[in-house]
Amino acid sequence: MGLYIEARIRADLDELWARTQDPARHQRWDLRFTEIDYLPRAEGEPQRFRYATRVLPFLTVAGTGISAGEKERPDGTRTSALRFASPHPLSLLAEGSGYWRYVPAADGVRFLTGYDYRPRWGAFGALADRLLFRPLMGWATAWSFDRLRLWLERGITPERALRNWLAELAVRALVLALCLTGLGRGSLPGPPGPLPDALAFLCPLLLVVGVFLTLFTSPLATTPAARRCLRTPPSRVAAPRILRTLEKQS
Repeated sequence: MGLYIEARIRADLDELWARTQDPARHQRWDLRFTEIDYLPRAEGEPQRFRYATRVLPFLTVAGTGISAGEKERPDGTRTSALRFASPHPLSLLAEGSGYWRYVPAADGVRFLTGYDYRPRWGAFGALADRLLFRPLMGWATAWSFDRLRLWLERGITPERALRNWLAELAVRALVLALCLTGLGRGSLPGPPGPLPDALAFLCPLLLVVGVFLTLFTSPLATTPAARRCLRTPPSRVAAPRILRTLEKQS
């Protein structure tokens, strides 16, 4: 699989399964989707679904998929696999497949995903995917997994977690702008005028420290962050066998 994301979540396995398998709750925490709806199916058939993502206020791309899950496995783990496709001409993502694994651990659950997809638009799409879209998808998946973790561990709803993230982002952007402005002026932000010699000497250093802290300090504990998730598999991983039973989408 092209992308791998793993989060350790201190939560009950059944509750984690419910908040990831129920479309109404899944779309609340997963940044990649605006809507997820199950489609009617006959008993015994894999579950088909429709998804939509609002790319811009006036542009929504949609697609369909098929999924199946293994809730009871001999080793105590659970697995969910899916195939998906979008016929929308403006969707860079043409078709793909992936899986979720739920691995019980001493301190909770290792919740991990691996997925890959085929971009459209030929050589241009392949280049745009490698340079921009794929890194963005990896970040969005990891950020969403951490938002799910906050919901389960701390009771912070996905909506509140998003507000926390936006507020912290705004504060960091403001502090960064003030520090860069100060570096450009050669003085601390504030009323113009001469500074004491000692403060004038320390001013550039303080502003550089401010820039460093703004860019590199860890997010608040109540703010979702992609950096908290593992982005490289600890060992070689293979897609679950259940994925091979699902028909390709077109």
